[in-house]
Amino acid sequence: MNPYLDIVIRSATVYFFMVIALRVFGKKELSQLNTADVILILLISNSVQNAMVGNNTTLWGGLAAATVLFAINFILKKLMYRYKKFEELMLEKPEILIHSGTLDFKNLSKLDITSDELKEAMREHGVENFKDVKLAMLEIDGNISIITGENTLKQTHYKRRKNRKNLIQGN
Repeated sequence: MNPYLDIVIRSATVYFFMVIALRVFGKKELSQLNTADVILILLISNSVQNAMVGNNTTLWGGLAAATVLFAINFILKKLMYRYKKFEELMLEKPEILIHSGTLDFKNLSKLDITSDELKEAMREHGVENFKDVKLAMLEIDGNISIITGENTLKQTHYKRRKNRKNLIQGN
């Protein structure tokens, strides 16, 4: 087999494996990178490098693998833009946390969001009480958006962090 065709097949396989792995293990956590997450990403990239290029350590082999990864990413983004069903398959959906001042305890529990995390997000948005929240959403990128009924809306950015208990337990 042509060595570059081999790199193309290997790189595409690794890319799709990583997409599936991120979907299964929680893409929401990417917006909350901590030291352990960065180490994991570095180790994964190192471990899959040989799976993509095999014994080919030439510049052209590396460029071929990178080109395949960029091309697949470009194609997937175009497909997600064009086909709504494909986008729904690939991306998580935003989750409602608070609606008209009422907390959705089922979603909060499912997403492992504590009241302290929610209160922190509210404080960062300048909101003191749950009853003042018109809508709070956990966005697909892991951010918590808060909309109040006030006319003077402030734009803030709250990134949800994994709590220590989950890190210690390895979740």
